[in-house]
Amino acid sequence: MVMRARAMGLSSIRREVLVSAVFTALLVASILLLPSLLLTGSTGGPARRWPFLSPSTAAAEGEEQAWYPVRFAYLISASTGDASRAARLLAALYHPANTYLVHLDREATAEEHRRLAELVSGRGVYARAGNVWIVGRPNLVTYRGPTMLTTTLHAVAVLLRLRRRWDWFINLSASDYPLVTQDDLMEAFAGLPRDLNFIQHTSHLGWKIKKRARPVILDTALYEDGRAELIRPVNITTNLRRLPTAFKLYTGSAWTMLSRSFAEYVTMGWDNLPRTLLLYHANIISSPEFYFQTVACNSRRFRNATVNHDLHYIRWDTPPKQHPLYLTARDYRRMLLSGAAFARKFREGDPVLDRIDRDILRRREPGHFAYGGWCSGEGEGEGGGVALCSNPQEEPSRRGAIRPGAGSRRLKAMLGKMMSPRNFRRQQCR
Repeated sequence: MVMRARAMGLSSIRREVLVSAVFTALLVASILLLPSLLLTGSTGGPARRWPFLSPSTAAAEGEEQAWYPVRFAYLISASTGDASRAARLLAALYHPANTYLVHLDREATAEEHRRLAELVSGRGVYARAGNVWIVGRPNLVTYRGPTMLTTTLHAVAVLLRLRRRWDWFINLSASDYPLVTQDDLMEAFAGLPRDLNFIQHTSHLGWKIKKRARPVILDTALYEDGRAELIRPVNITTNLRRLPTAFKLYTGSAWTMLSRSFAEYVTMGWDNLPRTLLLYHANIISSPEFYFQTVACNSRRFRNATVNHDLHYIRWDTPPKQHPLYLTARDYRRMLLSGAAFARKFREGDPVLDRIDRDILRRREPGHFAYGGWCSGEGEGEGGGVALCSNPQEEPSRRGAIRPGAGSRRLKAMLGKMMSPRNFRRQQCR
């Protein structure tokens, strides 16, 4: 009996020691993994540490995740006379892993809408991949009015409703053009946390206080059919409102790159901040230059995940005017040295676009797609090249193939500089 009791006591002690050891191991593991979990994007992207540019070593969560490390959702906004430019931009940006929404506003003629539909539906790759949509009931958009903002939010809601996987939302106009291939973009952003937002912003409003923030305006496109103009007060000295005190106003570029988590936030608005600010911005001039900046920097969740850059190369007059300068061949070298992913503003058919196609995107003709792992073989289509790339869904050997080039290195260098410990926090929501 004594021996049996002693044996039972020893086994009990062993169990307690074993349980204690397991608990200690789990506790240590949780402490070690906690920083990585905190830096993991909300869409299931791999965990990263500052400065975010280390190569990916985390295992993918599923087969689809393993195909491509990151995906993008694009809004291409176009207006009267932009059908051909929008179609060319779409081809330059195209990748079967991404999602594309094209909005040609209601002021464009029925012939232009039909022309755009023909240009898009005529590409067999778009139909096979099933990732390009045109807004069938376009919005009436007033330049510098809040309807520009509501059109962007409309696009975000549509892209979320499509239930396709994407990590970042990018809004472009038909006068923009990429300076990197989509493989370059995927490679550069594969190592970033998925909750980062690229929003150029500042709280130093300067001349915008008097010209943009304080005047009260009405956008007729919100309540009148077929009329898109801003109604401004006759007496600007008496029809001014005070700057807000419930939140801090920020301004910046209208061109942004939003994380999926932030896109869901501005659409759902679960703490009511996005809705409150949307109502405020309904009467502000050039609201796309204020709204996303103000929402991000007044949100506790997103203010520390905002990078102060719009990923564009834009050349302005000195002092800046309402519109940026048109880019030409003389700006080609500066565009490359900037490391930016996109540039604006271009005239339709400018020769510099052909040079970008040839030297950066490696497109043999404007109708061809940019070079990439999904369509980089020779002998595809008439005359070879990448005119008629196959759907990766039909060729498993190409699924997930990425072939980045010099554009990826330039973009990574710019991202590394922006998000270095020295620059990132210092330029964030100040």
